[in-house]
Amino acid sequence: MSSIKQFQVTFDCADPERVARFWCEVLGYVVPPPPEGFATWDDFDRSLPSEHQGSAFACVDPSGVGPRLFFQRVPEGKVVKNRVHLDVRVGTGLVGEERLATLEAESARLVALGAVVVQVLRADGVNESCISMQDIEGNEFCLD
Repeated sequence: MSSIKQFQVTFDCADPERVARFWCEVLGYVVPPPPEGFATWDDFDRSLPSEHQGSAFACVDPSGVGPRLFFQRVPEGKVVKNRVHLDVRVGTGLVGEERLATLEAESARLVALGAVVVQVLRADGVNESCISMQDIEGNEFCLD
């Protein structure tokens, strides 16, 4: 029997902070503290390259029980792609080739169950590697 994996729910949207703050209100979630070395999320955001500013926001269950919610800006509106997908967190804490190997091993296990690999996204200096997949009905999710 396989162990249960942690996951975060990711929303594709036009205005990540606005949508995140809405869901904080709906669910009683909170905005986590900014990364170490930054007094506020605005300070952190301003430290990013301009093309990444305002591109993401997150909220968490203050009790630690519910999944983290992540909101990422995308240029397109919903047409055929899911606007909400699951990120299955199998590479947490891993980086580089070790992370990619872990993601690929889990991907192979899921392909055997009927999932399809859509794209392997390799680390690019801003983001770590992840693998985009589809479940047995074509719903998008990522191994992260």
